Amino acid sequence: MNTINCLIVDDEPVARKILASFVEKTPNLNLVKNCKNAMEAFEVVNNQKIDLLFLDINMPDISGLSFAKSISKKSKVIFTTAYREYAVDGFDLQAVDYLLKPISFDRFFQAVNKFFQTNSFTSSNLIVEEKPSRNNYIFIRSDRKMIKINFDEILYVESLSDYLKIYTSDKVLITRETISNFEAKLPKEQFLRIHRSYIVNLNMTDSYTNEFVEIKNKAIPISRTYKENVLKKLTDI
Repeated sequence: MNTINCLIVDDEPVARKILASFVEKTPNLNLVKNCKNAMEAFEVVNNQKIDLLFLDINMPDISGLSFAKSISKKSKVIFTTAYREYAVDGFDLQAVDYLLKPISFDRFFQAVNKFFQTNSFTSSNLIVEEKPSRNNYIFIRSDRKMIKINFDEILYVESLSDYLKIYTSDKVLITRETISNFEAKLPKEQFLRIHRSYIVNLNMTDSYTNEFVEIKNKAIPISRTYKENVLKKLTDI
């Protein structure tokens, strides 16, 4: 398979760093440049062959939507943004996909797979070489900024439809994301899904019964669906 030249365009340094790490561990993707605005990216696409852009929509001066309209149709676009309302405009420009921040690697991989499929490749061409993560933290979007949280700070996570409440020892952060996407970002040896709406930090567990896990005097319910796996995991600790 030919190497796919990629360009990341985002005004947020943290977002660029996350996407770059995803590109790095995906076979056949080559990151040509990490750009902080459309003007910087414009110079790249006019001087090099770019097959795929990861393009933020809401950027100062020139938006991602305006920039996408100005480039060759040979360069495909995967839009990235924190604002769901831009999705229709993105797809009107025949974007490969639309990723809502914060972006998980699993969702990133699905979008890249769409690109390969629409360009006469099959999913069998993409084999992800998982690299063990050395990070002991995660960034989440809350209050219009990306906030770093160490895994050891998290007590438990509660789902409220498309939103999450992340409880730490001294604060509660709210972010827009599904619990399944967030679960995929957490180290499996440390975190456990015990309910459709709850994930707990096993290291923070004070006690448990067949019905609930207790963390800092908070009784968190264990649902029937997860009970067998939860009790087995807790017993093995």
